[in-house]
Amino acid sequence: MTPPSMRLTIREVLRTARKRIEPVSESAGLDVHILLGKVLGVERAYLLANPSHVLTEDQRHRFEALVERCAAGEPLPYILGRWAFYDREFIVTPAVLIPRPETELLLEQALVFVKSNPAATAIDIGTGSGALAVTLAVHCPAARVYAVDISPAALAVARCNAAENAVMERITFLEGDLLAPLLDNAVQGDVILANLPYIASDDLPGLTVTRYEPRLALDGGADGLDLMRRLLAQLPGVLRPGGLALLEIGADQGAAASELAQTALPQATVRVIQDYAGLDRIVAIQSP
Repeated sequence: MTPPSMRLTIREVLRTARKRIEPVSESAGLDVHILLGKVLGVERAYLLANPSHVLTEDQRHRFEALVERCAAGEPLPYILGRWAFYDREFIVTPAVLIPRPETELLLEQALVFVKSNPAATAIDIGTGSGALAVTLAVHCPAARVYAVDISPAALAVARCNAAENAVMERITFLEGDLLAPLLDNAVQGDVILANLPYIASDDLPGLTVTRYEPRLALDGGADGLDLMRRLLAQLPGVLRPGGLALLEIGADQGAAASELAQTALPQATVRVIQDYAGLDRIVAIQSP
């Protein structure tokens, strides 16, 4: 830690902080700018333009506290309490999975469908922070949106994000396991999005993500596809004729997941959509 009597500049504290978190971050330079920007309430451009600005003792202490959390491995989104997804920012807490850029492809596919069917009913299964449901509701004001999660704490975060984006009245939040609450309420959907846990249980102990993010949102069972199997079994009772289900998968699960989908819905058209890196990312199931 820095002696309290020292007066340090933006340049100096950033240099020290970067060295502190380099062992745990591949983007240490950007991360420390984001953290200091949060403390000072400024954009990164200000930090770059004012490297000789001297921090107050309080600012320095607050910044060093955030850096220590980062150095300990705590994910930056949880430290900030917010994270960007698609074209907006969302509240995130350790109760929800941190939104990933690869999941934006799931949203993009759903937006294409809904914009061709403006009054569609869209259902987000395992909504977590609500990033998918809220963004879809913002971009498709005529759509009816349902957001489902088994975790009450996750639903509380999703509701906050819906309220912050002024779409609370157009999203129905349901607590329950996969499609069960929809079946219980006789709700059917035109497009169903699901970013379910798809990491194999035996792989979880070796992943740093499990130190902070909820295991409930990560553990996909023995082969990572347990929740998909259960959802596929429920799907015929919820997906309307002509509807589309979009299920995010792991990069090595395309063949197995598409086979499961085709077996569960023999009349459906099933295809695997790859992400921009050329990796399997989504199983798309088009109902006849």
